[in-house]
Formats: sequence, structure tokens, C-alpha cells
Amino acid sequence: MFERLAVLLQYLLPKQAISELAGWVADWRGGPVTTALIGWFVRRYRVNMAEAAQPDVAAYPTFNEFFTRALKAGARPLANAALICPVDGAISQFGRIDGGRIFQAKGHNYSSVALVGGDADLAGQFDGGYFATLYLSPRDYHRIHMPCDGILRRMIHVPGALFSVNPATARGVPGLFARNERVVCVFESAQGPFVLVLVGATVVGSMATVWHGVVNATRQAKIKDWRYHDGNKLIKQGEEMGRFLLGSTVVMLFPKSLMEFNPAWQPAAPVRLGEVMANTNKVAARARTGL
Repeated sequence: MFERLAVLLQYLLPKQAISELAGWVADWRGGPVTTALIGWFVRRYRVNMAEAAQPDVAAYPTFNEFFTRALKAGARPLANAALICPVDGAISQFGRIDGGRIFQAKGHNYSSVALVGGDADLAGQFDGGYFATLYLSPRDYHRIHMPCDGILRRMIHVPGALFSVNPATARGVPGLFARNERVVCVFESAQGPFVLVLVGATVVGSMATVWHGVVNATRQAKIKDWRYHDGNKLIKQGEEMGRFLLGSTVVMLFPKSLMEFNPAWQPAAPVRLGEVMANTNKVAARARTGL
């Protein structure tokens, strides 16, 4: 009953205004007040500052700089795998894309076309393929890294709602990840095209990529689409590709192929950046060129 009420309340709250206020606070240089806020957050969510490149909370001038903190070198070794986990977080769901539908939670699925902003041709490349949805909690490291080498081809900013993306909301809000604001990043890899979607949420100040900076500095009602035809934007496996300024969820789409997820993976299980996510058909991968 409490979970249902919590979800219902989200329909009534001014999520946009709350998120804008949270973004302002997160960027505020409040000196000792900011340090106190960060210290409270570290204690409340048991954030492991020992693995941060800068473990001193007083060294961060804004909450956002703390929230998007870098890790120490070597803190996340990369596994030898075709696809590595791109974030610290927890598995929401993963599996096959069935009839253009992606499983969200018991009783809910949503359209891959809707997820990518309505482009049926783009979504069609992943029919019969695979998806993985990973949830980043407040305590997690909030930079997103590449699951494999990829050449950037396109970025789409899709306006939308700002529901929470926690597990309870995923169970209670139909089509959650295709309703919320999101940034759809399209790459070409040795295994074919893949999509990495940064999903916004309540109090997520903004989403940024390494090639563009903050994508949604001003929230607009229209979809924005960037194309990258030069093929020069190659990002290597394990390199940072973006970050959340306050936390959210990543959804990935992969094409139909022989693909085996890590057998240890299961919904709700914790995951870490760099661990094995999946391996693919290496024969098919070697047949491709350019990567």
C-alpha cells in the first residue's frame, strides 16, 4: 500500500520544479554549507570515499562536483569481455527485446521505438536483440563508461517526464523509461550498432556527455537530434562517455546476434563498472571492419 501511495504522489508533485531547485542547490558554491551537505550525504548513503580520487569532502566546491567525483586509478579494473558493465549500480532487468517490446517490471513493458524518441528505423535494428537496464542509486559512482569500443554516430535528446526511477516506481509507472526525459546515444561497434540511453529522473539536474557537455542545460519541448558523420569520435572500452548530475538509470540496446550475458547476473543484483556484462559471437565480430 505504501509503495502504491508513493508512486501516486509522484503524479501529483511538480517534478520539473523540484528537479530545477535540486539542480540549483547541486551547483551552489555554499562553502561550509555545501561541505556539510556532502558530509551528510556520505553518511546517509554510506558512500565509500576511500575509492575516490579526492576523498576529502571539503575539497568539493559544489555538490555536483562531489556527486560526479572521479575514482582512483585502478579502482575498477576492466574484465576481458566483449561487453563490460558501464556503471556501478544494480540490475533492473535484462534479456531479449521481444516484438519491439522491452521488459520493465512484472506487468509492464514498453516500446523500443518510444525509448529512442519515435525513430522506428533506429529501433528496428534491435528487434530480436538484447537490452540491459541498470539502476544507479544515490550512493553509486555516477559516471558512465563504454561497454565496448564505439564510434559515435548520433545523439538524441528526448524531452519527457521526471518520475523517480527506483525499483518501486519501475513496478508502478507504465512505460517509465520511455516516458522520462532521456539522452539516446547511438554507436557503431565491432558487434554492430548499439544504443546507450541516459534516463533522467526526479532531481536529476542534468545529463552530460564527454563530447557535448551538458545536453539538457535548458529543457525544451522538442526532440533534438545531432548526427556525427565524420566517424572520428571513437571512444574506447572502459572510457567515460557521460555522467548524471544526480542519479538515474542507463538502458542499453544491442542487435540480434549470439550473445550470452554474465551467468551471475540476475535482477536486483549489484554490479560494478568493468565487470563482465556479456560476450558475443566473436566470429561475427571479426568479420566486421573499422574497429
